[in-house]
Amino acid sequence: MSIWDRIAEALAALANGEGLAAVFDRLWAEPEPERTVAFTIAVVALGAKIAKADGLVTRNEVAAFREIFTIPERDEANAARVFNLARTDVAGFDSYARKIAAMFEDRHDTLFDLMEGLFHIAVADGDYHEAEDEFLRIVSEIFGMTQAEFKTLRARYVPNAEPDPYCVLGADPSMSIDEVRALWRALVRETHPDSMMARGLPEEAVRMAEKRLVSINRAWEEISGKAA
Repeated sequence: MSIWDRIAEALAALANGEGLAAVFDRLWAEPEPERTVAFTIAVVALGAKIAKADGLVTRNEVAAFREIFTIPERDEANAARVFNLARTDVAGFDSYARKIAAMFEDRHDTLFDLMEGLFHIAVADGDYHEAEDEFLRIVSEIFGMTQAEFKTLRARYVPNAEPDPYCVLGADPSMSIDEVRALWRALVRETHPDSMMARGLPEEAVRMAEKRLVSINRAWEEISGKAA
């Protein structure tokens, strides 16, 4: 039985009038494996709600969601049901974000990866709405991210803007070129597919990391080119 089958079983409670948020809270209070189902619902809910944040869910945003979550054909109906329920769910996105933050309070890297996926969905329609920016800013605070980390992600993903290469690397212009080089090398090591897989991340996260690596290397080329 796939996790989406288990989610479908859990959502059967909706037929009795129980809302998605109530189903989620009930599952969250249970031990594994039910809590794993709750976590998946929470992540899907955040993805659905960021897609809805600007008032309209586009096909590109749904496609971006599928890039992050590889869903077998047999499970697409159940996944779509969760996604659509989350879009209209009365529970605020912050309630889901807080549960995820609590689950990974000692895994900052996992929360950072999830934020990266949310940015990917937000900009998939070619625009970055102020409501999306506020949504992501609040989630980043719940996840315990610093302002600098949030700005770094925004610099990597927001379209129609020339990102500050120092911001992309999380560096400071006052740093020496050797310090920036060391930071760049550390980011490359962290973003390497082998490192991502060693952290137990799925293929979707590895693909996101490949995109991240492009922006990291481009930022270093710009900074090192000016210093030459």
